[in-house]
Amino acid sequence: MEQAFRSKVDFWLILALVGVPILALEFLLDGSSVDDRAATLLAVLIVAVVLGIFLWLYLSTRYTLTEEFLLVKSGPFVWSIPLRDIYAIEPTRNLGSSPALSLDRLLIRYGGGAELMISPADKEGFMMALRKRMKSSAGELRS
Repeated sequence: MEQAFRSKVDFWLILALVGVPILALEFLLDGSSVDDRAATLLAVLIVAVVLGIFLWLYLSTRYTLTEEFLLVKSGPFVWSIPLRDIYAIEPTRNLGSSPALSLDRLLIRYGGGAELMISPADKEGFMMALRKRMKSSAGELRS
């Protein structure tokens, strides 16, 4: 049976990620010689695309545990991690790019040194479900 967990969301992080491109665009267009109508249309188009991408990420970022895999989906990106390959999970606040909408993250170490950071809203529930599945697949988790 599959169990899905949504990403925790830091709204200040979303505001910063959306606000920075908007402010940068405003700064660039303010001093340009592009006429006002064209500048406004360009700004609206860019903001709409940026907001659309963030909305897609917000609505689609989730972590699904199956009997054998941790499936991570965020927008167009998908990871499929065999549970037997996960050997450690540790908390982190790393700012690196990841399928996580919060800085309250879990660093998952798997395979031959691969890493992925996620941010399940229900970290305790996620860890309990993961440990239960790993016990049934004879895996061992260090956290």
